[in-house]
Amino acid sequence: MPCMNWSKLSSQQLGRYAEYYAMMEFSSHGCDVYSSEVDDHGVDFVVKINNKFYEVQVKSMFKSSYVYMLKTKMDKHDDSRLVCLLRFVENELPNAYIIPALAWQEPNEILVDRNYENTSKSKPEFGIQFSQKNKNLFNEHTAEEFFKDMIHH
Repeated sequence: MPCMNWSKLSSQQLGRYAEYYAMMEFSSHGCDVYSSEVDDHGVDFVVKINNKFYEVQVKSMFKSSYVYMLKTKMDKHDDSRLVCLLRFVENELPNAYIIPALAWQEPNEILVDRNYENTSKSKPEFGIQFSQKNKNLFNEHTAEEFFKDMIHH
């Protein structure tokens, strides 16, 4: 059993743990996983599912309720792009969610599309917003649901 005292890890250590945990999640469901040596365009690793390759961006959430990807690094029309969100709660294994980039075509309370047109401070982004009020919307994006639909059909 891993140490689950997440608050003792730096954000870089937690992010690295999230990447490895996500790779193990895909591997445990029989996916071929190919690690990416460089993360230059928002891809942490590549997986092969049913003879199709997917680029996976891993995001970790701990002590925050919002994470984002720059629009320059993700296309919401790309059916081969997945976002794997790992939500960490102290002393628990992370909750894993797998969200296809296509889901941002219809933003909602948890999948945010921000353009920031009237400001130069922030670049356009796709975000994931977590709150107790919207946590039920995550149910359709759990790793279990994803693998049930994608692999075990």
